[in-house]
Amino acid sequence: MSAGREGDGRDGSAGRAERLSLRSLALGFVAIVVAAALFGASRAGTALDLVLLDFQNRMLAVHLPRVPDKPVAVVGIDEETVARLREPLALWHPHLGDFLKAMALARPAVVGLDVVLPDRSFDWLLPGYDRRLLEGLLAARGATRVVLGLTLDETGAARRIHPPFAAVAGAGAFGYVLLPLDADNIVRRLPAPRDEAGAPVASLAGRMATAMGVLPAAGGISYALAPPAAYVPLHQVLGWLERGDEAALRAAFEGRPVLLGSVLRFEDRHFQPVNLAPWEKENGLQVPGVMIQAQMVSTLINHAAVRPAPAAASFMLCLAAGLLWFLALRLPAAMAACLVAVAVMLAAATALLHAGWRLDLSAAIAAALLALPGRWVAESLLEIRERQRLRRAFAGYVSPRMMEEILAGRIAGEPGGELRTVCVMFADVRGFTTLSEATAPQTVMAVLNRYFEAMTRAIHAEDGTISCFMGDGIMAIFGAPKAMDDPSASAFAAARRMLAALPALNRELQAEGRPPLDIGIGLNLGDAIVGHVGSRERHDYSAIGDTINAASRLEGMSKDLGFPLICSAAVVRALGSPRSMADLGMQAVRGRSPMHVYGWRPEQDGAPAPAVAAAAQG
Repeated sequence: MSAGREGDGRDGSAGRAERLSLRSLALGFVAIVVAAALFGASRAGTALDLVLLDFQNRMLAVHLPRVPDKPVAVVGIDEETVARLREPLALWHPHLGDFLKAMALARPAVVGLDVVLPDRSFDWLLPGYDRRLLEGLLAARGATRVVLGLTLDETGAARRIHPPFAAVAGAGAFGYVLLPLDADNIVRRLPAPRDEAGAPVASLAGRMATAMGVLPAAGGISYALAPPAAYVPLHQVLGWLERGDEAALRAAFEGRPVLLGSVLRFEDRHFQPVNLAPWEKENGLQVPGVMIQAQMVSTLINHAAVRPAPAAASFMLCLAAGLLWFLALRLPAAMAACLVAVAVMLAAATALLHAGWRLDLSAAIAAALLALPGRWVAESLLEIRERQRLRRAFAGYVSPRMMEEILAGRIAGEPGGELRTVCVMFADVRGFTTLSEATAPQTVMAVLNRYFEAMTRAIHAEDGTISCFMGDGIMAIFGAPKAMDDPSASAFAAARRMLAALPALNRELQAEGRPPLDIGIGLNLGDAIVGHVGSRERHDYSAIGDTINAASRLEGMSKDLGFPLICSAAVVRALGSPRSMADLGMQAVRGRSPMHVYGWRPEQDGAPAPAVAAAAQG
């Protein structure tokens, strides 16, 4: 015999917790990769790539600095120089001329001026004022190469230099000092300026590299190259020249690229990923423009331009990170794995950057963050759906306490046809047919529901599982789905609760003018197959086997034997043969061999078993 509660086959047919299908896994992987790639191509992805690039550059600058093979020397126009040279910078023609004369003595590889020369003559102010600058240009050109800085005027056109200065410098001695800013106003790239027509033009750094025989390359600035530890103040260079200290000039500049520019605290400042002015502390990453020009020159002449890694490399890394989707981990493990994956990718990208390749990580990091936590979210949603499914499947069978045990995973929610030792209870209302004939159907249903409510509380209080309601009857199982050490004790305790609850219900019914209810209960202990039985469309949580058939027959004997509770000998032995049990001997059982049975009444609780008439054993 089997009996059970009908339900949706989707809720009870599977014997395992639900998992993502292969199709769902494949679609999820594709969605993660596509979403990550779109993020990488977005403004947010670009911003993240720049932040990570800055972090990598700082790590390299601090922990893996590289001394340039060809270091750049910087001559700085600082506060002390401005204090000593009292004329306005626009009137520094003589001082710039003297600086170039000093460079002629020092014989550097190339001299670059990150100072834009005047666009007019000041001879009208002081006759012969331009002459010292022209003489300096001629002297420097005779000893080394000179590159003059260009900038733009308010119209966007190249700002003109006074023609005599330009003529002496020569046609190929000009380069733009413009710095390429990224979206966050930080300079990270080598310059690639263009004229008004959009055609590429030379930069100051590019012209200086060309003068040293290096073809300018495109790419990013290398911050792994250590910047100059200090600058030489312009007033010091002019002092060496004034004293004729050629040895000092050559010691500082001979054979090296030299840049002249402002290192004043509040002029020509730009943000950098690292501090290129290590003598400064207060300005942080806002460094003088001439130091950026020096880092650009150093990057070019040391062949250290940072090249972007092929797009395919970033995409392959994104695919690899997306494979983390196939790892089903709990949230703490997923987050730890994400951190490890990001750390590994960051370390690999930093190593590549040290070798001169920039690998953008935003898409791969997005893939990792979508994959592992995303898989956890997907599994959690499935688990929630599984809990809801189990709640729908078992809420009517088991007690709330056992329901929580099932949802917590401590009890197998779907035994799937397991062989269990269970104690099976059948309970039935005596005279139900007569009651139904004399009472309106709506009233019968209301009375039955109140009866079932009281009996369900009693059964669930002892962790019994209600398999089904059959008309006025109840089938309950003790020992499944939660295994019990002593299912008979729980079943007997539940039967006692049921019989103890019945008088209170009957008093309510009698007060309403309705007849009282009388019930019979049968208990049997034995092995049975328990699980969900039926088709995918309809199924029951049920038990199958002779143990169930016998329990049903014992409940049917209760009226004839005069006891509300009839137990098999197996139940009584499991209970320790309590004295309150009346030994009813062997009894004929319809449809099977006779059984040794025992009876119990509420008034026998704690008292010796009463004598049983021989006639009752027929």
